[in-house]
Amino acid sequence: MSRKVEKIRTTKETDIKIKINLDGSAMYNIDLPCNFFKHMLEQFSAHSGVDLDVCAKSLDNNFHHLIEDCAITIGSAVNEALKDKKGIKRYSSVILPMDDALILCALDICQRPYFKMDVRIKEDKIEDFEVGLLYHFFQSLSYSLGICLHIKMLEGFDAHHIIEAVFKAFAKCFQDAIKIQGDKIPSTKGLL
Repeated sequence: MSRKVEKIRTTKETDIKIKINLDGSAMYNIDLPCNFFKHMLEQFSAHSGVDLDVCAKSLDNNFHHLIEDCAITIGSAVNEALKDKKGIKRYSSVILPMDDALILCALDICQRPYFKMDVRIKEDKIEDFEVGLLYHFFQSLSYSLGICLHIKMLEGFDAHHIIEAVFKAFAKCFQDAIKIQGDKIPSTKGLL
């Protein structure tokens, strides 16, 4: 069963092309104008094992729209790649350290989107990335993918470490939840 998908999303604000292989080997090629966000997507691929190609252009020079549309496109691509969710583990949680940062991430691939984040960062901007877009990325991703996602900062003071630990924690959680471990849909309802 192939879990590879290509998606294109073109609006008046952005032009996004995504290729994703859920059963890849952490190969990535990320081409977009926000360097810090590019680094975070590379972290996601490297730590989830997912192959990810992203070519994202901002047509209005607004990173808010770019990051939101990347999240929507990645989420819908993953949702399509997971098909009927047959055999997936479905749930996962992790507590991930990165230097001073300690992040808890828990998710349920359930088609009932919900998102809660409790991450406190003093800075408004890290390099070319507005810190508020961290919340916006994961909210948009969770709703387009149809997952229940909780992210909580347990410790941390360095903004770069905190944000990177969030992406890595999500990556490890995601890697675990999409594992195939049987041949049934993991729900008493018979569908997700």
